[in-house]
Amino acid sequence: MAELNVRGTAGVARERELIARVGDGDRKAFEELYGLYHRRMARFLTRLTRRYDLAEEIINDTFWVVWRKARGFRGDSQPSTWILGIAYRKARNAFRAAARSAAQNLDEQLAPPTSEEPASTEELRDWLSQALVQLPPEQRLAVHLCYELGHSCEEIATIMGCPVNTVKTRLFHARAKLQKLLPQLATPRGAQLPGRLP
Repeated sequence: MAELNVRGTAGVARERELIARVGDGDRKAFEELYGLYHRRMARFLTRLTRRYDLAEEIINDTFWVVWRKARGFRGDSQPSTWILGIAYRKARNAFRAAARSAAQNLDEQLAPPTSEEPASTEELRDWLSQALVQLPPEQRLAVHLCYELGHSCEEIATIMGCPVNTVKTRLFHARAKLQKLLPQLATPRGAQLPGRLP
């Protein structure tokens, strides 16, 4: 689950070496680094954006920056934290640009729940996915970085470029919203609870 940031020391050292070689213009090192991150970033960004094409665009933009800025990587953070920080900034810009489109697609993505109790783990995952889509992008991203990828609040703060307390606040508000949304999503559409978000 926390595969992007929990690797052995040898793996992190290899990534640092690859970034240094990319900084020297080594295309093979760039291809290897891209290969190490592409699938994991695609899965992560597709969950955030709900659009594979947008996730791929963000990945390409991220690795363009990695190619250009690798020489400046000082190693103050983990390679994954640096790369995800770039991806986060690119995703944030993409969220702003795609906000209207995402709002139009939201109704299409939300399937009507069938009962108040999940029939399966898959149904529970669906409800959670529906609830996550309704969170503001920065809260959703903090949730994914923390619970899906296993980053600490300090690492998330570095990735998102904000104070640690801001990360904690985003996670707190996200959990509170999820606690309200999940029971509403579990209620059949004909018997919606009062105050349901549109």
